[in-house]
Amino acid sequence: MPEYLTPGVYVEEFEIGARPIEGVSTSTAGFLGLTERGPTNRAIPVTSLLQYMRIFGGYIKVSYLTYAVENFFTNGGQRCYIGRIVRLDENGNVSARAAELTVGADPTQLQFKAVGEGTWGNQVAIRIEDASNGPDEFKLTVAYWSKNFPSNDDFKIPAPPPSKLEQNKKIGQLLEKASKIEIFDNLSGDPESSDYYIKQLSDPLNDLSYLIMIDKDSKGRPPNSENYFQALINGRNAQPDPTLPDPVPLPAWDRGDFLGKPDAEPGNKRGLTAFNDVDEISIVYAPDAHILSDVGRKALFDDILSQCENLKDRFAIIDAIENEPNIDNLKITSITRISKYGAIYYPWIRVIDPLTEQLKYIPPGGAIAGIYARSDNERGVHKAPANEIVRGANDLKFNLTKAEQGIVNPRGINVIRSFNGRGILVWGARTSTTDALWKYINVRRLFIYIEKSIEKGTQWVVFEPNNEKLWARVVATITQFLTGVWRDGALMGTKPEEAFFVKCDRSTMTQDDIDNGRLICVIGIAPVKPAEFVIFRIAQWAGGSAATE
Repeated sequence: MPEYLTPGVYVEEFEIGARPIEGVSTSTAGFLGLTERGPTNRAIPVTSLLQYMRIFGGYIKVSYLTYAVENFFTNGGQRCYIGRIVRLDENGNVSARAAELTVGADPTQLQFKAVGEGTWGNQVAIRIEDASNGPDEFKLTVAYWSKNFPSNDDFKIPAPPPSKLEQNKKIGQLLEKASKIEIFDNLSGDPESSDYYIKQLSDPLNDLSYLIMIDKDSKGRPPNSENYFQALINGRNAQPDPTLPDPVPLPAWDRGDFLGKPDAEPGNKRGLTAFNDVDEISIVYAPDAHILSDVGRKALFDDILSQCENLKDRFAIIDAIENEPNIDNLKITSITRISKYGAIYYPWIRVIDPLTEQLKYIPPGGAIAGIYARSDNERGVHKAPANEIVRGANDLKFNLTKAEQGIVNPRGINVIRSFNGRGILVWGARTSTTDALWKYINVRRLFIYIEKSIEKGTQWVVFEPNNEKLWARVVATITQFLTGVWRDGALMGTKPEEAFFVKCDRSTMTQDDIDNGRLICVIGIAPVKPAEFVIFRIAQWAGGSAATE
């Protein structure tokens, strides 16, 4: 209560009634897989394929991730998180290294380090020279060659040094084949200067921030490069490191590479473990699960489903394997395990490969994640993400007939089919469970949406006095939110009372609950189910007007 010390009139504000609950996003995906380059110690959000490529590079032969991200955005996705995976040892620690380079000596020493582990960092090079403003400042050129990386001899300035004109010509020739170039002029080593190099080079709008990191301990102006460029070295990832005494071939990728270290410190979490901390993720997909063995792939799917089940705020998309023409083998347990928090899709789709400009089969999950987002944004999460066109797909690995789908659909396998005149469509909407209450994707995802929205929208209740006044406000708050959900067409019933109920009173709590700080609210909702089988019963009818003479 306020404390009143002098006579007078006092006006106080207080809250009564419901508080608004804002619905959470249901269309943000989390993708796990291999990339050309980029950071690995956290999940990185991207909102376009262009932004993804700025950070992680382009298409690579050993991975489906970039293709999945492209198809996600093509099919209506708007935001996703990327978990780049790298080699981990048996203890879950990173066994790969990031390339690095030290220039100069104290007190003007600078250390450059690639953003993320891998041999890609060996293809980053830097050049330091006098700034346009003069020798008190410096100019930094950073270049990255995704292929056709120049040799060390190409970087060296011959003796005697050529003219400045010839040097500039040589530098231009080297940069012509670079995939990325960032040039920063008039950089200062003075921390008080507006051109201080740490300020200029740490700007996230610069591509440089996705290529290299620079130590923040040195001051002053680093020395000019003695060569045209100096390359970062000793990055290591999926290939044996030739700088080690006895390089040996690395084993096949393991599911542990995808998981990361479960007990990793914040700021150093990788893979699926990093997704635990990203509240916005509502769809999880690992297109590169297919680089694992059959056992490893099923184990990774199990891990993904376990995260979805434990957090209860996300849903897994799972692909069937590519070469499975026998529909007798298309069963949930032959691909993953029973779960109401995931869905399986078959077959793979065919797209044009930007790497080769040839046709290529890729797993469909990236497109499916985009279709989830598109359907959620256009219709709502209560609409089954089916009978939707798969944009970007021009054919399927296998074309199932209606009769063949009739065998696998009851098993929980969602089929993508090609229809004459209609295109390639998602033609299934079932979860990978045998529980009839949760067999439809939209029902499971609707409950995720409602549960998460209520949980986030009622945080204000914690530590409030647990009495009838609070219970009434909780009921009013949730009723207001669910009424909006019903009006959007997500719940059954011609009026709210038929669509849901909310109870929070002494019938839902004992005195022991209240004494132990528990507020218990019981909610029931009637979700809409998809019209999976549309049946028109038609018969001849003898009615109508009779003709007479």
